Amino acid sequence: MELSVLLSLAILTGLLLLLVKGRPKAHGHLPPGPYPLPFLGNLLQMDRGGLLKSFLKLQEKYGDVFTVYLGPRPVVMLCGTEAIREALVDQAEYFSGRGKIAIVEPIFEGHGVVFANGDRWKALRRFSLATMRDFGMGKRSVEERIQEEAQCLVEELRKSQGALLDPTFSFQAITANIICSIVFGKRFDYKDPEFLRMLDLFYQSFSLISSLSSQVFELFSSFLKYFPGIHRQIYKNLQEINAFIGRSVEKHRETLDPSSPRDLIDVYLLRMEKEKSNPNSEFNHKNLILNTLSLFFAGTETTSTTLRYGFLLMLKYPHVTEKVYKEIVQVIGTHRPPALDDRAKMPYTDAVIHEIQRFADLIPIGLPHIVTKDTHFRGYVIPKNTEVFPILSSALHDPRHFEKPDAFNPDHFLDANGALKKNEAFIPFSLGKRICLGEGIARTELFLFFTTILQNFSLASSMAPEDIDLTPQQSGVGKVAPAYQIRFVPR
Repeated sequence: MELSVLLSLAILTGLLLLLVKGRPKAHGHLPPGPYPLPFLGNLLQMDRGGLLKSFLKLQEKYGDVFTVYLGPRPVVMLCGTEAIREALVDQAEYFSGRGKIAIVEPIFEGHGVVFANGDRWKALRRFSLATMRDFGMGKRSVEERIQEEAQCLVEELRKSQGALLDPTFSFQAITANIICSIVFGKRFDYKDPEFLRMLDLFYQSFSLISSLSSQVFELFSSFLKYFPGIHRQIYKNLQEINAFIGRSVEKHRETLDPSSPRDLIDVYLLRMEKEKSNPNSEFNHKNLILNTLSLFFAGTETTSTTLRYGFLLMLKYPHVTEKVYKEIVQVIGTHRPPALDDRAKMPYTDAVIHEIQRFADLIPIGLPHIVTKDTHFRGYVIPKNTEVFPILSSALHDPRHFEKPDAFNPDHFLDANGALKKNEAFIPFSLGKRICLGEGIARTELFLFFTTILQNFSLASSMAPEDIDLTPQQSGVGKVAPAYQIRFVPR
């Protein structure tokens, strides 16, 4: 008998034995959901359009709280604004654990502020918040750094003389430079080859993590990790970025002045030195590298992708662009750079930026949480260490809070008098104890970059607005904005 036939029979026999064992066991009283098969879980109920589409279909059948087996492990899904808020805000401590994303777990291994848990997470979060505040609000505030970077971008875009260009790199460069100024104490020239390489690696990695292949890997990582696939390319990319960070750390060691730390790395190195006699200290080299990687990933690709979506939407809806420009001229004028204080006087522009974030829906499934103890929630008992996915997309498109959830409409954030109105379903940065560390910086970047570009340039495309396709290139853990070219025509 041929080897291939023997292998097929062995696999078939194994699956039959698993089926005989019945449903996977999980203690507690989990929310309802589709019946899982052993090993396969709810694979047969998954839509070919990806995990998000699958979860939203299951929400229609099982309600806002349900259980899905991703392969052999149960995961509780939270859909809709109310369910997500009840968990992440009302029971914030119990839902404050961080779950794993299988495709990047070999890199982070529970290190760095995004993927750490317990005392390690608390220590790194306190440090990161305090240091970003100190270097963001010190002698040169975040606002000043962003204004300076925005003017550098204006000069760079003027060089294009209105020719068609892909804005991906430009938006990556400006957002990365803000993080670089806080972490490394410097910005990079747009033509710096090492900087260009890092931006390319970030973009490649974010695209791969957001792919359908990555979602399949999430289901069966314990098996697929032994075979070739995109997980190996992501690992290689992130290791190269870590090597870049490591070289920067060594340069900082050589020039460190304990009396005058210049940036986040300097402060971390001083903390490492202070705690070197403590064997349990979380301030070690590995956490330094992976904390820096976390801040870069969170602070570069997300905001730059939001800007890419924003200007694509401005091409699609030129009447919105025109209204924003009129407000810019009325409040700021054409000669001084936009400032953060202007935002309160520009409700329409602020509403447009909110709607860009809502419509872009950049992290649709949300980063996974775990419950830190057996948790009672809506009549169910979620066992300790069970993964929980807050489906942020279900809140950002919640018909109970947005009149036309699938349409781009800045009126979602304006009241009858044209003033900005809050909406509790607007949670692009998530909620609770795991809310995005860089929310304040990101919101400042979006306002200042968006208004500075529109103050200085009108937008044009080779396509008619009605022909512009807003469908993302990839949609998984994250969304990758469609590729497009744009003309920035000096005003």
